[in-house]
Amino acid sequence: MRRLLLALLVLVAAAGFVMAAGAKESPKLGSEENPVIWAFVPSGDTQQIVAGGQAVADMIYQKTGINVKVMVATDYAGVIEALSSNPPKAHMASLATFAYVLAADRGVAQAALVSVRFGTPYYNGQIIANVNSGINTLADLKGKTFARPDPLSTSGWIIPDLTMRAAGINPDTDLKVVDAGSHPNVATAVYNGDVDAGATFVDARQNIQKDHPDVNDKVKVINVSVNIPNDGVQFQPTVPQDIQDKITNALLEIAQTKEGKDALNKAYEWTGLVKQGDSFYDPFRQVLQASGMKVEDLMK
Repeated sequence: MRRLLLALLVLVAAAGFVMAAGAKESPKLGSEENPVIWAFVPSGDTQQIVAGGQAVADMIYQKTGINVKVMVATDYAGVIEALSSNPPKAHMASLATFAYVLAADRGVAQAALVSVRFGTPYYNGQIIANVNSGINTLADLKGKTFARPDPLSTSGWIIPDLTMRAAGINPDTDLKVVDAGSHPNVATAVYNGDVDAGATFVDARQNIQKDHPDVNDKVKVINVSVNIPNDGVQFQPTVPQDIQDKITNALLEIAQTKEGKDALNKAYEWTGLVKQGDSFYDPFRQVLQASGMKVEDLMK
């Protein structure tokens, strides 16, 4: 009996040794085999975002030895889904305000950096209209076609949605809403008369001015929003803190160099980066709470 037990123990130990020997550890996050995935959304030209973003990623590698790979999702929901996957399909993101708040509330993103444009970490949205649409005020939007870049875009839909409701326009019933895919696409659709009006960041008309020099004559601004926190850099909370710190510090250094500024500007029109945590978004959360709208309603 004792010999039988001993034999069984030897077999179990041997099996454990074989399983341990056969098991392979996952490549370390940040290695060439398992790069940190940085997810963007197409706020402008996708190829330009990828080129600029990857240039920044290469600089991060030079400073830290951490491999970063850039991906551009089709929309904000796609980035949030990638952050929510198990294991995550995205480890970093550059989400706009509402999308970040949504991701943070779900526990899949935490703010590290906020971008700077025109010397400020804030920006504004605008509602624009074709000059031949007959739209001069928010009230005139009723019954019109309206383009938005993305249903989770803060300046392109969330704030305009709340603004229109305050003016007595119910976007769910009073507008025919079209998803254009990006802010420049919204401006182009309004310029061409494909839609009567739309919403973008201030001033997305400049993004199409090269192809349409008379855009400011054909597309007018009828409303400008309150200050909105800029987009920035957020991390999936499961990313080790040392990797987050190294990438964050590298990006702050990169943003101080001419080469880095050029790449950041090419990717997302960022002129700088500043450290800001989750509390930076609290004023926006208060706007949402004051509106009485639910997050689920704004995602429709």
